[in-house]
This record gives sequence, C-alpha cells and structure tokens, in this order.
Amino acid sequence: MEISAQKVQYEELLATYSHSIEAIELLKCHRAYLEMIPSMRRVEESVMTIPLPIVRIRHTTPTANATSVTTLEPQLLPCELAILMCDPEWKIKTGKEIFVFIHRPNEDFSELIGRWRRTQLMLGKDYEWVLPSRYQHFLNDGADKIYPLFVVFEDTPERIKRGLIGAHLPFAIQGKTEELIEEETIQPNSIDE
Repeated sequence: MEISAQKVQYEELLATYSHSIEAIELLKCHRAYLEMIPSMRRVEESVMTIPLPIVRIRHTTPTANATSVTTLEPQLLPCELAILMCDPEWKIKTGKEIFVFIHRPNEDFSELIGRWRRTQLMLGKDYEWVLPSRYQHFLNDGADKIYPLFVVFEDTPERIKRGLIGAHLPFAIQGKTEELIEEETIQPNSIDE
C-alpha cells in the first residue's frame, strides 16, 4: 500500500509539532501567540503540547430531589494539536490554549474551518483535559480563551488560503520559510462566544 506524499507531509508535521520545542518554532510564525508563552527562559516548562487531544465535557443534569448529577463525556477534539501554556514557577496551566489545525490530504476549506468551528462548540461547554501522565499533577480545567492556528502547505489550494485570510484566521505555510498571514487582525475567541 502506497502512502501519498500529502499524507506523509501531514504525518511528518503532526509528529514534529508534538514536541514542545518544535511547537514553539511554529508559534514564532505568529508573534501574538509567541508572546503568550509565560517564560522564554524556561520555555520547555512553559508549553505543554498534546497531539490529538481529548477533553472530558461536563454535563450536569438536575434530578427530582433538587440535586444534580454531573457526568464527564470524553471527546476527541477535531484538531491535530493543543498547545497549553503553563506557569513554570507554579506548575499550573494558564487560561490560554492554542489549537493547531494541519491541512489534511483532500480536505477543502469548509472541512478545515469546520473543524475549528466544532472545536469552538465543544469547548464552549464546561470541560477538563485528559492530560498526558507527565502532566497529571496540573489542574486540568478548561481555558479562558482559545485561539486557532492553521498550518497549510505550499501546494494547498489557493481558495483555502484565501478563505483563511477572509475569515481573519492565522496560518503558517509549510514548505518554505514559515510565514503568517494577517497576524495583526486576529482576535482571541472567548469560550463564552
């Protein structure tokens, strides 16, 4: 079975950005995101990367006796990577989270941006993180603000790049010196939106 070049590129980037140092290199494409890192001196302790992240969505159901029951439903987020900021001194997660969406082979604009929209809907509810064992001691509640970052390739169709520009969503182009488009127009998305 032969794997397409696009699939290999996609898998390579997913594996690369799973390492916090490489994820930080990606954030350098967007200055506002790079500035969210709590400590550039202790950068490896300041950034937690989670490939193919899972969250537990909290559902609270009222019962007949005026109490409520809370259940947690695990959900796989439709992004490739979550980048969580951590205070290296206090060993706690801050309230800012960046979600990376790598353009998938044969994915069109509506599918790519649709994954971001589904992430917004899922994280608009009360949630907690399923953290890797290395970070189990961190408080795992959700964020105050969530931010998207898209990664596309030189050969990604122009309509996708145009669509991201039109939607004012930041993206980096892989294949040449990574560049970010429209970085100054991006506003954070509040969980409450």
